Amino acid sequence: MDLESRKCWDTSKKDSWKTIMLLAYQSLGVVYGDLSISPLYVYTSTFAEDIEHSETNEEIFGALSFVFWTLTLVPLFKYVFVVLRADDNGEGGTFALYSLICRHAKVSLLPNRQHADEALSTYKMEEPPEKDTSRFKMVLEKYKGLHTVLLIVVLLGTCMVIGDGVLTPAISVFSAVSGLEVSMSKKHHQYAVIPITCFILVCLFALQHYGTHRVGFLFAPIVLAWLLCISTLGLYNIFKWNPHVYKALSPYYMFKFLKKTRISGWMSLGGILLCITGSEAMFADLGHFSYMAIQTAFTFLVYPALILAYMGQAAYLSHHHDSELQISFYVSVPESVRWPVLILAILASVVGSQAIISGTFSIINQSQSLGCFPRVKVVHTSDKIHGQVYIPEINWLLMILCIAVTIGFRDTKHMGNAS
Repeated sequence: MDLESRKCWDTSKKDSWKTIMLLAYQSLGVVYGDLSISPLYVYTSTFAEDIEHSETNEEIFGALSFVFWTLTLVPLFKYVFVVLRADDNGEGGTFALYSLICRHAKVSLLPNRQHADEALSTYKMEEPPEKDTSRFKMVLEKYKGLHTVLLIVVLLGTCMVIGDGVLTPAISVFSAVSGLEVSMSKKHHQYAVIPITCFILVCLFALQHYGTHRVGFLFAPIVLAWLLCISTLGLYNIFKWNPHVYKALSPYYMFKFLKKTRISGWMSLGGILLCITGSEAMFADLGHFSYMAIQTAFTFLVYPALILAYMGQAAYLSHHHDSELQISFYVSVPESVRWPVLILAILASVVGSQAIISGTFSIINQSQSLGCFPRVKVVHTSDKIHGQVYIPEINWLLMILCIAVTIGFRDTKHMGNAS
């Protein structure tokens, strides 16, 4: 069996790379949609409280520095190089991680762990696994209270991902549609945003039954166009307004930001955290794609595009200190291309919502298989990739909750605080 598998790998190396690149392209539409649209609302939420954008630019440069290091440390270093390797037979997410821990230590409180599972997980090894005698494992197995704490943390993490599945589509689509305020009067804008947002959300959830495979191919070109758009706008704003904005990437500006803004600065860090919203989909959607595909797409396309987008916004704002100027994504977009960018942003926000919806389906499917969720109908939408699932009841429930959140909050700031 081993000889055959090696032989297959050698002959199909080109095909495997083709598959990885194809999956990386598809992952843009499913995994990275949410992460890629965060420039629409990060600076808006950060400066929504008591932080003011002053002539010294310490606030905007400090915010840029925080965004850069948050994006670098969490999605790039933590997820791409560490968390994605902790898969459970190709599946990702909170419960996959819990299953992996339970396989290596006797800490499971769930009734469906069988002795046969251990034998099955090690049958292909040439030598029996060495007995793990690490101190951490011994302590974890010894104290029953730690088993309960671990399961509670897993359930809490799962609930938060599902909660994100409600909030993210609402804030993403609402932020994109809010760009109409730049081109419409306040009176008309007030009555247009909520109905348009609700209509787009209904259309988004109606598409889900087609499955991740078809949706990925439909959505990937939109995210690719959006990433190229925001990176191009970023470069334009950097060279036109402030070519020296790269200096703000230094951690020293984070210190200056907190020193000047004090308690208000600490409160505004919730807005900074929104720059990594959707990064959990990289792990939750691992079953839909593969480790190499997700890693390739993020490292070589998504990460550089996001950094350029945030730098471009900061460069524009560093030369615009008008007190009446609202800090939003659209003010840094040149007026000649504002309408095309607005339409692309709305399309990208729809795609962005797809990432967390797919992740929610995956994590509910895993929790149901472990007996931690009520029985619901799970539809497998691909005959090639096991992890691609659609859950009708959850889909329509998420849609109702998203519309309720949109109508209830009616404001990016409040949705951002909830997130």
